Amino acid sequence: MKKRIAIFGSTGSIGTQALDVIESNPDTFEVEILTAHNNDELLIQQALKFNPNAVVIVDEKKYAKVKEALASTDVKVFAGESSLEDVAGFDSYDLMLAAIVGFAGLKPTLKAIENGKTIALANKETLVVAGDVVMQMAVEKRVPVIPVDSEHSAIFQCLVGESRNPIEKIILTASGGPFLGRKPNYLVNVKREHALQHPNWSMGTKITIDSATLMNKGLEMIEAKWLFNLEPDQVQVVIHPQSIIHSMVQFQDGSIKAQMGLPDMKLPIQYAMAFPQRISNNFPRFDFTKSSQLSFEAPDLKTFRNLALATEALNKGGNLPCIMNAANELAVWAFLRNRIGFLDMTNVIEQTMEKITFINEPTLEEYLESDGEARNYAASLIQL
Repeated sequence: MKKRIAIFGSTGSIGTQALDVIESNPDTFEVEILTAHNNDELLIQQALKFNPNAVVIVDEKKYAKVKEALASTDVKVFAGESSLEDVAGFDSYDLMLAAIVGFAGLKPTLKAIENGKTIALANKETLVVAGDVVMQMAVEKRVPVIPVDSEHSAIFQCLVGESRNPIEKIILTASGGPFLGRKPNYLVNVKREHALQHPNWSMGTKITIDSATLMNKGLEMIEAKWLFNLEPDQVQVVIHPQSIIHSMVQFQDGSIKAQMGLPDMKLPIQYAMAFPQRISNNFPRFDFTKSSQLSFEAPDLKTFRNLALATEALNKGGNLPCIMNAANELAVWAFLRNRIGFLDMTNVIEQTMEKITFINEPTLEEYLESDGEARNYAASLIQL
């Protein structure tokens, strides 16, 4: 039987690549649900091509256009943020690809877990914001959470067959982004177009900016803690500019397993959707004879202070990662609109982390309240 896929965030970078994988494997996968925030044109194209059971356009102003465009099909059309949760509760799919960017992905993912659906997790913020709540529910519902981030997919793949062998630490690799080796006197003048030029990966704008500030790696550290049930000191970051080794696991005997490959998000997407099978593809292969070097170095925490702030949030826990994530989302939004400078993003995050009340063991409701408070405070700093 074909595996029925619900893609939450189908018009983004991960969603569109997932549809490429599905199109290349029509005997293995079929599309059941597609959702988009406001890209109605692409959502309509996707729905006409893949004929899902249902689509959601979050921007309610665009509902009529999507509904009319799909009137000749059997596709059910829904609109509004609450519809994401409603559709996540459907029984008609097997696996949710959680690819909505940012905090907005949390509630539909929780709904899918509550409904017993396998999660292919591309939204790291879901675990950064409320990792304890999400993973506890996944354990209670016996729901697999399969990571899609290339780094966490690498760790996941390295751990297959190692369930009885304790992890000493995991090593997350980072390309260093477009500003590797640069100092603050250079970064103060960085503009949007410079920060969006990632040297290795083709990604959406938000994650590309996070990669340039190294916040993305900080978010991944927190995500890894929850995914793999680790202590903060078991998570290490190293800069690996070539992005060939996607991450590593060191076991208690000192041996290290690494997962390698060319930087192409289609591979971890396909792996997560097809797990536990590996299915063939025609993606480009890495050629060891044509690679001159694989290099590694420590991250520069003095210049890229977002990684230091994320490490603080990882160590302290509670609602601090949630606060940090909310401030970061606002700061990135403002930077992409030329409202603040590149280094100002870190200042907004740091001040918000200092201002919002810390809660050691928050409930889900308190996480949601912390997110709102942090966004409001960050917005006041940016003067939105």
